[in-house]
Amino acid sequence: MTEDEKNKNGQLNIELDENVAQGQYSNLAIINHSVSEFVVDFINIMPGTPKSKVKSRIILTPQHAKRLAKALQENVKRFEKAHGEIKDYEKQPIPLNFGPTGQA
Repeated sequence: MTEDEKNKNGQLNIELDENVAQGQYSNLAIINHSVSEFVVDFINIMPGTPKSKVKSRIILTPQHAKRLAKALQENVKRFEKAHGEIKDYEKQPIPLNFGPTGQA
């Protein structure tokens, strides 16, 4: 079966680069939006470190953002069904009014 035939059958040919496959750890996501896009910045904040950097920025259309939110919600439900409830520990709120705001 050729690549064109696979694509016609609804299959995607996705390549995962070796560096991307290593992933980035994130324990904070900051989300900004405009009328045309959602911007999600993933950050790794370490205790005792005065400054943190954005490790990855993902830009989505509003439709894709909604699909992502739904997919995450469904996967959390499946995870909790298999492994038990994920505990949401109360922590000191992180100020979200730093840095530039998202604009298109």
